[in-house]
Amino acid sequence: QVQLVESGGGLVQPGESLRLSCAASGSIASINAMGWYRQAPGKERELVAVILGSGGSINYADFVKGRFTISRDNAKNTVYLQMNSLTPEDTAVYYCNMNIRQWSMAILTYWGQGTQVTVSS
Repeated sequence: QVQLVESGGGLVQPGESLRLSCAASGSIASINAMGWYRQAPGKERELVAVILGSGGSINYADFVKGRFTISRDNAKNTVYLQMNSLTPEDTAVYYCNMNIRQWSMAILTYWGQGTQVTVSS
């Protein structure tokens, strides 16, 4: 089994920054894509950013370009999301997502438990 544990959410004021982390543990042979999604109240879950392969291609949603940075530490099976210049519109539960090849050779997608980010003055 694999577990994803997120940390780093919280309450900040507009213009401030937060850094989210998501660490995977368990039966992991390799991790393909790592990504962050978010879901605001009353809205569907949406992609924020994704990083493919071993620090390969990165894609961002238009609404975070220039403000958020996704990165990964393959040695720690961890993905990060540095969020700068936060606005109230960024308020949501943020979920990490990983596509993992297990030692059994199964390839499965896992989600973190979600971490609340609230941007308010």
